[in-house]
Amino acid sequence: MAPSATPDSPPSTPNPDIEEENSLQPFFVLHKAIPQKSERKASGPGKTRRKIDLSPTSPKSAKKSKVEAIEEEDDDHHYEKLRIEAFDLIWSRIETTIKDVLREINVNVFDDIHHWVRQCFSTIRSSGTPGVSEITRSYPLFTDLTCRQIFTGLVFTKNVEFVDDLLTFQELGEHLKSCGCHVCNLSSLDFSIKNGLGGCLRSLLRQLVMVTPDAADIAILASWYSEEGNCSNPLVVIIDEMERCSGSVLAEFIMLLSEWVIKIPVIFIMGVTTTVDAPRNLLPSNALQKLCPCKFTLGSPAERMDAIVDAILLKSCFGFTVGYKVANFLRNYFLKQDGTVTSFVRALKIACAKHFLEEPLSFMASGLLEDDSQSFWKEKCVHLPERMLKCAFNLPSCEKNKLAEETGENLANGLSDLKNSVNNWTSVLLCLYEAGKFQNMQLLDIFCEALDPALYKLNALDNKVEIGSDSAKPSSADHCLLDGQSSGPRKGSFIFQAVRRVKDLPLVSLSQLFKTWRKYSEGITEFCEKVKELQSMLRHEDNGKSLKRDAGDTLKRPSRSALNTEDMKKVNHKVAILMQHMVRKYLKPIECVPFHEIICFKHIDILQSALIGDPRRKIQFNLLNSRNYLQCNCCNKSGSALVPSMHDTSIMYTLAQEHGDLINLHDWYQSFKTIVLQPSKKGKQKVKQSPSSKKGKFTNDSQDTSEASIQARFCRALTELQITGLFRMPSKRRRDFVQRVAFGL
Repeated sequence: MAPSATPDSPPSTPNPDIEEENSLQPFFVLHKAIPQKSERKASGPGKTRRKIDLSPTSPKSAKKSKVEAIEEEDDDHHYEKLRIEAFDLIWSRIETTIKDVLREINVNVFDDIHHWVRQCFSTIRSSGTPGVSEITRSYPLFTDLTCRQIFTGLVFTKNVEFVDDLLTFQELGEHLKSCGCHVCNLSSLDFSIKNGLGGCLRSLLRQLVMVTPDAADIAILASWYSEEGNCSNPLVVIIDEMERCSGSVLAEFIMLLSEWVIKIPVIFIMGVTTTVDAPRNLLPSNALQKLCPCKFTLGSPAERMDAIVDAILLKSCFGFTVGYKVANFLRNYFLKQDGTVTSFVRALKIACAKHFLEEPLSFMASGLLEDDSQSFWKEKCVHLPERMLKCAFNLPSCEKNKLAEETGENLANGLSDLKNSVNNWTSVLLCLYEAGKFQNMQLLDIFCEALDPALYKLNALDNKVEIGSDSAKPSSADHCLLDGQSSGPRKGSFIFQAVRRVKDLPLVSLSQLFKTWRKYSEGITEFCEKVKELQSMLRHEDNGKSLKRDAGDTLKRPSRSALNTEDMKKVNHKVAILMQHMVRKYLKPIECVPFHEIICFKHIDILQSALIGDPRRKIQFNLLNSRNYLQCNCCNKSGSALVPSMHDTSIMYTLAQEHGDLINLHDWYQSFKTIVLQPSKKGKQKVKQSPSSKKGKFTNDSQDTSEASIQARFCRALTELQITGLFRMPSKRRRDFVQRVAFGL
């Protein structure tokens, strides 16, 4: 890095600490701030003056304010520690739940793979088990062609990115190991041209035999497998990403193991992300003839994402959730990252960390993890200081819902109401999702829409319909939604489609839907009772149909069919009205509930900056505003003017703002030289006090030396600006100009 110029006001007394502080190291980009005079005197040797306080406040009040400041600082440190502990506790549970959910999604496929592995092993052993003398020989057994094929399981992951697959195949290996199989996990790096066949065998021996020989020999593996306790279980080789392997190396590996398949009953499991033709496009025909493939399919990224959203974001017991804008950003981030669940989890962790860092009262969210949250909050809120209570009741969500008193008891009650509201919102949303499954809706889509506060305010109309009474008539708003006459964001929305889909469900689908609704609506008594009534009504209609079928009157069957259709339409309409009523009453987004800021993260700008970032903009801002960070004496005295003590790169970039797309190097250098050679007052006095010719000769020599050093500093700073991506170096056509690459902030 380019060195900065010498400051104008060095300390009057030499101090090794100050000299060490001002000495520039190669990794410093900007020079460090010069300490204030009071700090230099305090750090220097000798006696220090006692500072006299001339403020009008009395000594007692000053002492009291100082004590209060110390207490507040201790409280801030205490609550910061509580926030860190709450984050560690909450995110550890979230992360564990995500791993369990992903493992549970794949457990059925893992069981099928293990069952297939055992069948393949039995098939290999059915041709006969070689004796110990045959196994220990250093050449393979020659049998018919069918027995020399390797059973290969092609696991289709449906992922574009292989980041998620790494964890999946690692868990598959652990699952097979727990079932008694010998497992070796190989990556595409093991099948590179650089490593060759020897690299594959060394990795195989390192994981199974626990040795790394200098010369990789397949006979070592055969000798290990012949030992007692090893030959009774199959040997599974997992290749997580087949398409990324070198085709020639993989083909050579397959040809080698196929010759030893009787001695070493190896079974391949290969991850495939594209199509069934992937092995045919990668391997030659002679290697393909050695494989006996079988197809397995893992869950899609959309299914994994729905499972994560259901287990994490729809449960208030974790103490963390996201707002509408953040949820949409995470959804788009997931889709733009090709459906990579790993990127979504990373973004969710950043949002969680930022929430507990920014929100002072976020430590209260850990109460949601307790079985008795009400008692936990009452105990915590009673001991909160007054300023923390004031901070809680001054949240934006509480401005329109001011409580009678700003007490800890009211805060605890507000948090309990928040938890109940989130639970009701979750129950209704899951009921909507069950209805939307008949149209292949994704939970993430309907989840993001249900968080929209604007949609809730639009749907919060008159709610005077008494669901369940035959005489009750739906409101005009209900007719608009159910008949498809709604306008604006409601028409065509996922919630709109889910409610409309209920009107067209057949009898069997309605019965199945009511079973899931009763499971999700246990916390809402009103909803649960209405579902039971509709369920009994549906059973009555079903029994009537069965009795009429037994009558066997074929002549009147068309009229009865029309009558039954009308009855079913009435039932479906009542179900749709019930769903619409529950949406309006209980589907209240968390951003519309008081105190939601304590558990809800909705600062999308912070998350965008953390995930996407804008390093070039940040570099420009820091170069133009270096004095705001340093706050040294020379920069403070100069105001907005450039001074020689500033870093060379900062001076040059500030001067570049006066030019356009192209900057003349000569003009830029002259401006830089003018700033660097600005004489100080002390320097002028020294020149006037040395009129001798010898002194003048020394001054000329120093000027010649400074000219060369200035050019070197100019070139060094220009190179730094090029490395940061702000400027493009001169081309052959225009050697005297540089081009700006970045403009504006």
